[in-house]
Amino acid sequence: MLIARKKFVDHMLSIELTIRGLLKVHGLKFGAPHRSTFAAKVEKLLADAPELSAAIEPLLEARNVMRKQKVILDRRLHQMARKDEVCKRLMTVPGIGPIISLAYKATIDDPSRFQSSKAVAAHIGLRPRIYQSVELDRSGNISKCGDKFLRHALYEAANSHLRISRKRSVLKAWGLKLAKRVGNKKALVAVARKLAITMHRMWVTGSDFQHGGPEIEAAA
Repeated sequence: MLIARKKFVDHMLSIELTIRGLLKVHGLKFGAPHRSTFAAKVEKLLADAPELSAAIEPLLEARNVMRKQKVILDRRLHQMARKDEVCKRLMTVPGIGPIISLAYKATIDDPSRFQSSKAVAAHIGLRPRIYQSVELDRSGNISKCGDKFLRHALYEAANSHLRISRKRSVLKAWGLKLAKRVGNKKALVAVARKLAITMHRMWVTGSDFQHGGPEIEAAA
């Protein structure tokens, strides 16, 4: 179901980009409307350019059908996550929702197959490559091995944890401080790696996410 949902999203975005491109060629600026008002915006612009209707209306109809099916899939996935004890625990982490919690559980499958929580980050490609020689010993970019879908999902969760969630935590304080030193992208990757490790530990110990107090946050 997660793969099916991703396909719907990918194809829907592709169709939306095609529609935007066709409108732009004719000088019609689309802007950045919310997905719920996308169709209404397109229809409004087509009223000023009826010659484009034959090309865009079939695309818009296909996009609208896909959006409806995606909503149905989302509803089913949300119900699955709410009934699953592991997913409910993982969703106590700010930025982790039903889709990401299900993706994490489906990918990790059995937490006991990892000797340590840190091994999870390496398993999904969030650990940096190590370059070593006689005169050199440094870390490079992340390996990007393992499950690409979960890796991207954790990156989005890290972004939500740092930038969108208003809840304070030791992890958020650490990530924001790191972003000032190394930049936002590297900080988000580091927070995604921390999330992968933390979520595995929560799963193994059966504990909810610990935000930490003001004193701990200040120390972080």
